[in-house]
Amino acid sequence: MTNSERLENIIKQSGLKKVHIAEKLGISTQALRNKISNVSEFLPSEINTLCALLGIESLQDRNDIFFALPVEE
Repeated sequence: MTNSERLENIIKQSGLKKVHIAEKLGISTQALRNKISNVSEFLPSEINTLCALLGIESLQDRNDIFFALPVEE
């Protein structure tokens, strides 16, 4: 499960537009939104590309963002 809030913040801080990110991932902007909001999952290759684009270098950060545990209510 993706930590949507954290990923959104990193995207915002990067200054990159979601249209650009989606193009680099080879998906539509809507598909990117779906993945960020956990409607669908990021593929490993997409995670690698996103980390490179957004400067996510730490394995801990990568795991915290893309492999977050669901929050129980």
